[in-house]
Amino acid sequence: MRTLKFCILVFLITFVATGCNESLPPTDSTVAVETKAVLPPLLPEIETGDLNALRQRGELRILALRNPAGAEHLPRQGAAQNSERELLEKFAGKQGLRARMVYVERYSDLLPWLIEGKGDIIADNMTATDERKAKIAFTLPVAYVREQIIARAGDPLQDKDGLAGRSVAVHASDSFLAGLKRIQRREPTLTITLVDESIATDSLIEGVAEGKYDLTVADSNLAASHLAVRDDIKAAVDISGLRSIAFGVRKGNVQLLQALNAFLGVQHLAEEARSHSDDLPALKKRRVLRMLTRNSAATYFLWRGELLGFDYELAKKFAEKQGLRLEVVVPPNREQLVPWLLEGRGDMIAASLTVTEQRQLEGVGFTRPYLKAAEVMVTRQDDPLASMEELAGRTVTVRRSSSYWETLEPLRAQYGFKLQAAPETMETEALIAAVAAGEYDLTVADNHILEIELTWRDTIRTAFPLGVPRDQAWAIRSSNPKLLAAANAFIKKEYRGLFYNITYGKYFRNAKRIMSHVNDRADSNRSGELSPYDGMTRQYANRYGFDWRLVISQMYQESRFDPKAKSWVGAKGLMQVIPRTARELELEDLDNPEIGLHAGVKYLDWLMQRFEPDLAMSERTWFALASYNAGLGHVRDARTLARQKGWDPDRWFDNVERAMLLLSKDSYAKKARHGYVRGQEPVNYVRQIRDRYKAYVKLTGEGKDGGEIS
Repeated sequence: MRTLKFCILVFLITFVATGCNESLPPTDSTVAVETKAVLPPLLPEIETGDLNALRQRGELRILALRNPAGAEHLPRQGAAQNSERELLEKFAGKQGLRARMVYVERYSDLLPWLIEGKGDIIADNMTATDERKAKIAFTLPVAYVREQIIARAGDPLQDKDGLAGRSVAVHASDSFLAGLKRIQRREPTLTITLVDESIATDSLIEGVAEGKYDLTVADSNLAASHLAVRDDIKAAVDISGLRSIAFGVRKGNVQLLQALNAFLGVQHLAEEARSHSDDLPALKKRRVLRMLTRNSAATYFLWRGELLGFDYELAKKFAEKQGLRLEVVVPPNREQLVPWLLEGRGDMIAASLTVTEQRQLEGVGFTRPYLKAAEVMVTRQDDPLASMEELAGRTVTVRRSSSYWETLEPLRAQYGFKLQAAPETMETEALIAAVAAGEYDLTVADNHILEIELTWRDTIRTAFPLGVPRDQAWAIRSSNPKLLAAANAFIKKEYRGLFYNITYGKYFRNAKRIMSHVNDRADSNRSGELSPYDGMTRQYANRYGFDWRLVISQMYQESRFDPKAKSWVGAKGLMQVIPRTARELELEDLDNPEIGLHAGVKYLDWLMQRFEPDLAMSERTWFALASYNAGLGHVRDARTLARQKGWDPDRWFDNVERAMLLLSKDSYAKKARHGYVRGQEPVNYVRQIRDRYKAYVKLTGEGKDGGEIS
């Protein structure tokens, strides 16, 4: 009987989930419960000892503003993501310490927490001002910045005199405030608006672009990361000269300060801005390796706050072996990769580049191959195309600068097809998407790139291969033989080794998820329940104010109720939380079902709180789910793009989700702060969770008492 009930339950879930596309009518509780439990924070231990005390404890506590996975920008112009924290992790290792992040919710809490002994060092782009120096000690500079007024593009503001009658939004804790007050003494009509400390500077810049704020101020390094990818704002006025960004330590911790300064002196942080074409010995003096690549699913991208990509991971491993810090530089299109290398804007190209004679004649030296890729003709799933002889009258679209063009050019007269040049900014993934959408007839791709697309697309296929597999390698200037030799030695050692095979399998064999699949079911031992974890889920859903059936629906989507599931990027447990994110949430042991569930619900709650409280709670839920899947930054980019397109940035379905799809296209991704995202995934993720959730609501029959979302 239980078996019969179970089969009926599975059938109903499948039937309702696939056929239920309209929103449910609102109830008295159309949100993920409005009143949330207020949980006391876990307070860090107090310790004010110097370096010897830290060695006894075995850890270095790094204070920073909380910024869980997905909120960082994608580095594309040589700036390393979280470079301050990466440096401190390296410093901690040299001191025999474990680096542990300690997060505050407000920037203004950083100094008090350091002084009180809740952390040992501040690493959060902090300006070393005289006021702060009176309270704490600062290391040697790790960077130099200018404070800049941010205005909308087209704003006539050009100098400080133009600030009369204007309004500038900043935080009371900002170092900018002193400079603004000096200007205000000269221009009394300047208004300084102090905003809540919980509003991030990124949000203030976004608010200026939207017209919510007149002006704001940002450090030039943060402003540059925005200006590199958007044209609706500008850095209008410098209100300071060069100012030092440094690490902060307690005044009495002289040993720690001296050790940090010695470490920073060795790091040669004051790097030259000009291009250079030096070989490996000079790179080791600078301690930086610049990797030229593209922002795509096979090479380099941002997912849930993690920098990923097959080429990126291999290059990072090589840099570490050489004692270098990897910086990523992304030219505007693939056509510029080789010219930028030859001009000295980067030290090597790691972008699945095919070895060709033409590129070698231009002065490029190729390493040993680290990939062998077969070029394949890509068509739609329902296209019967099966051979070159059937290409007559068809159109194949590829980039003119690609190796695909070189392959096809000699064949088009023989087989009677048209060869069409794609925009140089279009990545192969975008061309595949265009074929899937019917915008292009055919394209060509390397087989491993197509394999990534096939993990989540079922509308395309390989028609036939074009010749034998071709070598792909890193490209290094022929004039840099020592770097080339070191790269060759690395590839010779690692190729088909453990690290290589694990990394290759992660991206190309099962790029979406590595997990043991569990049958779609409710627990057969407790007939009528939605999962084996209903009771536990109710507990944590109530604690954080969610409908428990929504959490069950998300749990199924993430792990199929398998507490030992592990994703391709290392996310673990019932809710597939990345261990780094769990640590930020002060939770460990994600293999424990209860802890894995708790971490996921707590992270979803944190994401909910990143969106405006005046948004409909149902919309905040969809935005939070999309952020859980793709990363908060990509959702913010999609909302910005939706607004620019005239769509409603406060509604997910049919509005922001449309913008998310566009972020898979290079023309949009290159202007997005967080870059390329495989937009169909979060779109499918949210819709599937919503539809399954509606099915669960109907099956449980709890209605509005369950906190149903419309």
